[in-house]
Amino acid sequence: MTDPRAPKRLFIETYGCQMNVYDSERMRDVLTPLGYALAEKPDDADLVILNTCHIREKATEKVYSEIGRLRAHKERRAAEGKGMTITIAGCVAQAEGEEIMRRAPAVDLVVGPQAYHKLPELIARAARKAGERLETDFTAQEKFDALPARAPDGVTAFLSVQEGCDKFCTFCVVPYTRGAEFSRPVADVLGEARSLADKGVREITLLGQNVNAYHGAWSAGVSPAGQAGAANFTELLHELAAIGGIERIRYMTSHPIEMTDDLIALHGAEPKLMPFLHLPIQSGSDRILKAMNRKHDGAFYRDIIARVRAVRPDLALSTDIIVGFPGETEKEFEATMQLVRDVTFASAFSFKYSARPGTPAAGMAGQVNEDEKSERLQRLQAELFAQQTAFNASQIGRTLPVLVTGKGRMPGQKHGRSPYLQSVHFQDNNAQNGDIVDVRITASSQNSLTGEASALMPA
Repeated sequence: MTDPRAPKRLFIETYGCQMNVYDSERMRDVLTPLGYALAEKPDDADLVILNTCHIREKATEKVYSEIGRLRAHKERRAAEGKGMTITIAGCVAQAEGEEIMRRAPAVDLVVGPQAYHKLPELIARAARKAGERLETDFTAQEKFDALPARAPDGVTAFLSVQEGCDKFCTFCVVPYTRGAEFSRPVADVLGEARSLADKGVREITLLGQNVNAYHGAWSAGVSPAGQAGAANFTELLHELAAIGGIERIRYMTSHPIEMTDDLIALHGAEPKLMPFLHLPIQSGSDRILKAMNRKHDGAFYRDIIARVRAVRPDLALSTDIIVGFPGETEKEFEATMQLVRDVTFASAFSFKYSARPGTPAAGMAGQVNEDEKSERLQRLQAELFAQQTAFNASQIGRTLPVLVTGKGRMPGQKHGRSPYLQSVHFQDNNAQNGDIVDVRITASSQNSLTGEASALMPA
């Protein structure tokens, strides 16, 4: 039988985007006061949470495969007199909750992205074999209000400021799994950021499905200028940049049509805003962009990039690209390749189109066969990898301010993060986590940089 005095073990498997990483961290925070400590493997855990992503079909099927493996662990633990609670969280839970309960009886709880603050109550219900197994209501504000104080793992942290999306891209399930756009009040965001700074965090990444569409209420409904209403994203960034201890600010994921004039200008004016912008394009074909309901064309995207680079010449760019969208011809794919060659990216996320049930694109004519999608993706990634390698090589000889995040593999070696999100390794016996060190870059690879430390920035 399980010793009631033994510590409870928690294992969280995270799939998908940075929002899910943030959500997993917050689920851990919610469960820590209940006595849960992290387990290294799911088979050692009393509670297993699969925090899921529904963007691509393979991710969804991977979840069901993992449930099958967990069922075997659950049965083994039961034979040993131990329990295991299996919880499915995130976007697959939101979109397919009823199907999960029907298809996977080993699952004890299904929790949508807006309900994980209820995990303690739901776990207690499951232990008593009472109540509903499914909790997927959209209650975004309630969730944030109920969450405990953050317990950051290091000197960098995600900070969720906005959830949901009203753009309704035809390939995307986010409006259906995360709901309508919701922005946290300014005071709540600033309070969490100050708390993170007090705990040693020096770099924050603002998260949202459509983060630059942020429109959170000012404290008591009043702005610093005395005007009632909501703050826009640029105003939020101004407020965050004023917080002592926070030295670096990033954000994702953004939408091109929300790159306002004031936000573009801020990239040239605010030194804490890192010279790295993740701005998804998805396709270089105007017809495909229209079919995707992206609400812009390729020329608009190129103009945005030119304007940001005009105010911040050292800007590095990242993007998302989908190949094989329904109806995509070879000529239209070549338009994507040309845009990639024209713009140049320091990094990118590229995928084959995956039909998601319930989205408009899933029913469109002209579905591209898998072999053709694979061949196009291979060509695209070859170009993207070459650009990433070239960008990293271009840093050789430069001196970059590197935020120290931990120890490297070699004695005396430190690991850190460049302004462009590159991993940097360098020798330094004195630098501490959270220091910002000037590092002269001496070598590069596709995924990282190597350098020599020269000086610490004052804390």
